[in-house]
Amino acid sequence: MADQEAKWYVVHTYSGYENKVAADLMTTAENRNLQDMIVDVKVPTEIVTETVGDKTKEVENKIYPCYVFVKMVYTDETWYVVRNIRGCTGFVGPGSKPVPLTDAEVYRMGVETRSVKVNYSVGDSVRIIDGPLDDFVGVVEEIDPDKNYVRVIVSMFGRETPVELELGQAELLED
Repeated sequence: MADQEAKWYVVHTYSGYENKVAADLMTTAENRNLQDMIVDVKVPTEIVTETVGDKTKEVENKIYPCYVFVKMVYTDETWYVVRNIRGCTGFVGPGSKPVPLTDAEVYRMGVETRSVKVNYSVGDSVRIIDGPLDDFVGVVEEIDPDKNYVRVIVSMFGRETPVELELGQAELLED
């Protein structure tokens, strides 16, 4: 029930304290039986390949340094718990009341990902159902579910043109 009311909020932290704040917040929520109020805590990261001289290594970088994302039901108690975690400087938002992220912001910032089920595969004919090429028909050349895109070869003006779309912008062409 509380999960439907829970929204994502952004918390500002001291530099380097992101993981500590996230861990302490989950522990405190557990200790105070607030798991249904403070649902999730994330520190979005990405894997980057760094090359130094002739050596390459993969490094995990924080996408938003000094910020932690908290999915919670906003009440005075949850505000107090988050605000009093060591290393936390406060919520992002004007004044004392934090502003939740919109669904579009959550997906765009990579805090949550949408999973799109596709019923087509490489080599299938698909119809584009969204965007400037709406109603065009093409053949699937490549699908990348991790990056949420599909490459479709569309015939425009007598030429084969590759078009990159989001997975949900194409549907299997019914025979």
